[in-house]
Amino acid sequence: MTDELTCGYTVAWMDQTVESSQPKQPPRDPLLQLVSLQEASGCWVLDPHLAAALGKTSEEVEKPKPASVKQDVWVTILALIWLHGFKMDAQEEWELLAMKAVSWLRAQKASGVTECVEAGNALLGCTVQKDAVGL
Repeated sequence: MTDELTCGYTVAWMDQTVESSQPKQPPRDPLLQLVSLQEASGCWVLDPHLAAALGKTSEEVEKPKPASVKQDVWVTILALIWLHGFKMDAQEEWELLAMKAVSWLRAQKASGVTECVEAGNALLGCTVQKDAVGL
């Protein structure tokens, strides 16, 4: 009997049995995860994958959101804080998407940005200034 392992599937050729096992996904780089979740408009929306990229659960991300702020504004500010707080060494890789996010935020004419930056810093354990992210 000859066994062959191909793309996560074990095939036993002699007795025609096929065993399927889920191929293990490699852990995703949080930066790549965050980049891949940005909407075409420039914002981010809350989803479990985004929360995981930030090192949090969706509930942990949602709870400190200032009441007067829309969720997509809040999450976009969190993403910018995270980039500036944890990924400055890779700034060349994300600076254009950050500029797109800031442009989107400005177009929203969102109120409570200062409050969001303060709450976001507290949530993420950062000390990023509002002007450092371009707001």
